[in-house]
Amino acid sequence: MLARHFSRFLAANPGLLHFAAHSHHPWPDVSRAAHARYWEDSASLADRKWGTVFGSVVPAAQAHVARLLSLSDPRQVAFAPNTHEFVARLLSCLDGSRPVRVLASAHEFHSFRRQARRLAETGWLELTEISLDPWPSFGERFAASAASGDWDLVWLSHVFFDSGFVVRDLEAIVAAAPAQAIVAIDGYHAFCALPVDLSRIHHRAFYLAGGYKYAMSGEGACFLAIPPGCALRPADTGWFASFDSLSGRPGEEVPYSADAFRFWGSTFDPSGLYRFNAVMDWLVAEEVTVAAIHAHAQALQERFLGGLARLGLARLSAAGLVPPAGAPRGNFLAFETDDALAIQQALAAQGVYVDRRDRRLRFGFGVYHGTATVDALLEATAQALR
Repeated sequence: MLARHFSRFLAANPGLLHFAAHSHHPWPDVSRAAHARYWEDSASLADRKWGTVFGSVVPAAQAHVARLLSLSDPRQVAFAPNTHEFVARLLSCLDGSRPVRVLASAHEFHSFRRQARRLAETGWLELTEISLDPWPSFGERFAASAASGDWDLVWLSHVFFDSGFVVRDLEAIVAAAPAQAIVAIDGYHAFCALPVDLSRIHHRAFYLAGGYKYAMSGEGACFLAIPPGCALRPADTGWFASFDSLSGRPGEEVPYSADAFRFWGSTFDPSGLYRFNAVMDWLVAEEVTVAAIHAHAQALQERFLGGLARLGLARLSAAGLVPPAGAPRGNFLAFETDDALAIQQALAAQGVYVDRRDRRLRFGFGVYHGTATVDALLEATAQALR
């Protein structure tokens, strides 16, 4: 689809069949110039570079996120080096005078799951997790759980990292959550992978994602979309959270900005936002929409699954898909098998890179792939597993 725009990555990895777009996505060529531009701004502007960062780079990135998610106000987008900062900051908004009650799926990424389970070990947090199985009823079951409990935080991935399953009932789930609960949606495996329209829920729910995966921008460009009018005061707070009140007198209540800056941290490396803006500008210039990206990935998935069926490989078939074929899924395929490690190693010996989560192999499809790339993957897979 856009392989010619990844010339530096492809040239640096000759012969590699990289099918982990959902994990470490290659960076398009435009990101290199953007990365260098940050260095040049740092050299030529020194301390004055922050005027450029907050005067043009951050607003441009906010505008891209707002456009892609259908948010009403770009100023309601905060940035951080990683999503764990936002996990910690949202948790710090909860009343810790008693165990806080948290509802989540059993399939959350480690940035949330590890932190939540560790806090549950301490007794600070009571965690209830809802399993995907049976997958056809997941949205209904999760919404029912959200409505039936006195939750302080409802946390849910838009697309599950361990299977690619897409939660299509976000509006019903958000509506079901109790009024006092913070509702947060982890959209990392959805952002720039499939079309996302938050216009009907962004007034109520937080949404976080970043640039490392399908946004093709690398590390350091994570964001949190914050409901308009949000007045939460995170206890985990950095000095960027209120630029306009830094001269407040000691003893006054700690102030917070009226917009998304209340969820910012402190000094950070802005190079990720330079890359993010360059990649988003490039997609706009190429007239490539997220819907087109998702359709491209789906077509490649179907080609791969059809090829596997023709090959008849017992060790890797559609029967092992999680969730099963026909379920709504994002831009990668997950196969569950007891042989996952050996298959991953056999594929690597044939020049194929896929990643593994325990018993699950994940094959990710991106804009740098085409039908010929998938056919090469099928040939290498046949060589590896016959």
